Amino acid sequence: MSAPELVRLTVADGIGTIRLDRPKVNVLNVQLMTELREAAAAVAEDDAARAVVLYGGQRAFAAGVDITEMKDLTYPEMLKRSGWMQDVFKEVARIPKPVVAAVTGYALGGGCELALCADHRIAADDAQLGQPEVLLGVIPGAGGTQRLTRLIGTSRAKDLIYTGRFVKADEALTLGLVDRVVPAASVYDEACAWAAQFARGPALALRAAKVAIDRGIETDLDTGIEIERQEFAALFATEDRATGMRSFITNGPGRASFSGR
Repeated sequence: MSAPELVRLTVADGIGTIRLDRPKVNVLNVQLMTELREAAAAVAEDDAARAVVLYGGQRAFAAGVDITEMKDLTYPEMLKRSGWMQDVFKEVARIPKPVVAAVTGYALGGGCELALCADHRIAADDAQLGQPEVLLGVIPGAGGTQRLTRLIGTSRAKDLIYTGRFVKADEALTLGLVDRVVPAASVYDEACAWAAQFARGPALALRAAKVAIDRGIETDLDTGIEIERQEFAALFATEDRATGMRSFITNGPGRASFSGR
């Protein structure tokens, strides 16, 4: 397997950074998405990475899927390609750790869909986000119609998808499309600070919480509660659960040192 050229994965101090690096604005071509999928799978298995930052550099998060690779595809070809693209984004969305997107510049189309795969989004004050696919005569095809709707609600999602308009950072915050807006120069540092909360946290409990929330929201309430019950009970087989409860009784809340086991 050749070394990745467009996506770099680094791990330091408990934080994994998936860095998109396709100048100038991280247009998502097949090679980048292939490397993205590999990076997501690798960081999911790396016990040294307890939380993950998605980052595209200071200029742009990702300015959409590479249209030059798509414009001549036939229906059967796109049926196959779109399934593959969705699998790439699922790999990111299912990283079993807290994931934060550090959004700079543009996060449009597939770039916005990638940001939606994160658990938390911190945006630069000059960032712009949107799903402009309708302006090309198509719709979001890598999860945008579903993840955006679940995040900000049906009416707001329809407005953005129907119009294809770009949303500036302040409006994105109001809509709930991003969770924080910070000066552009500090986006990555702020994202790392958010991730650092979990660098020594109870990794298995965090994983269970993510599974319960993400799978539960996709089903009815009773099924979701059953998913929660199973994940909750399973944590009683972990060392961290015993550590956390002993520490609570002895020292009070928030003082436990977890091993991630």
